[in-house]
Amino acid sequence: MKLILIRHGETYWNAEKRIQGGDSDIELNDTGLNQAEKLATFFKNEPITAILSSPLQRALVTAEAIAGYHQLSVKVDQGLREIRVGELEGMFISDLSTTFSQFLMQRWQERGSTKLPDGESLAELQQRAWKAIEPLLAQHNDGTLVVVSHYFVTLAIILKALDLPLDCFTKFRVDQGGVSIIEIQNYGPRLVAFNNTSY
Repeated sequence: MKLILIRHGETYWNAEKRIQGGDSDIELNDTGLNQAEKLATFFKNEPITAILSSPLQRALVTAEAIAGYHQLSVKVDQGLREIRVGELEGMFISDLSTTFSQFLMQRWQERGSTKLPDGESLAELQQRAWKAIEPLLAQHNDGTLVVVSHYFVTLAIILKALDLPLDCFTKFRVDQGGVSIIEIQNYGPRLVAFNNTSY
């Protein structure tokens, strides 16, 4: 089967470089809407068997644009919401003096936990995200499953599928509208495309 993982298009907060977690339902800006339409065109001839999305509108609007070329409804799953970041929600990334991924890693190294105040850990995020897609992997083992979600959700799924430790997440970056593809065959999963924005 083919698992296509897509990060939503650009939002107003992305453009302002704000931390945008699972408790912020920020709209796509004009750039993001354009990315969604380009993604839809890019995948219009792909034999997609199911489309799954986070409930947050930035992901859902992106997923619905893709679904528009296919006779499929978008299945929404709460498990695909972005990581809850608690009190950091809406903060400018520049206030951290590092990337958000590096900030989480430093917390893990210093305190033994990536869990944020009033937030959740990457392990918790990965567990709920994998629970959302795992049943569909079995159902569509000969098909193509599209999952539209968020930065940390996409990376958590990739690391789980490839059996890589969570501390590898700082070694990857997924851009808005980035497309990653995992092929799952008898020999196991392989990452065959990562963060493709060439469309």
